[in-house]
Amino acid sequence: MAKVKVLIAEDDITMVSLLKTLLKMEGFDALALQADADVPLAVLNEKPDVVLLDVHLSGQSGLDILSNIRSSAETAATRVVMSSGSDVRDECVRRGANGFLMKPYMPDDLIMILKQVIQAV
Repeated sequence: MAKVKVLIAEDDITMVSLLKTLLKMEGFDALALQADADVPLAVLNEKPDVVLLDVHLSGQSGLDILSNIRSSAETAATRVVMSSGSDVRDECVRRGANGFLMKPYMPDDLIMILKQVIQAV
């Protein structure tokens, strides 16, 4: 079975490094974007199984990015897990997120929600 590809859109460099290490240790194929990357374009090009998207990216709104992903026929079905230090779970789910993680979160919580989101096809 192919590795599950996780696209990481997070602007905290330390967090990106930790996430990549953790996901690779857990058997995922982890790909991190630059903080100012065009996330919807990357989703279109990379075709990840799931996107781990920070709500507050420097210079970009994760919620706007989510709306953009959902509004395109090519990317609308992409699974997206949002994360934030603020409890904006309801807003994220209302806008179409498949899951939400409140920062700081435990590695086990991340792996659990990724597996749930991936299996809920």
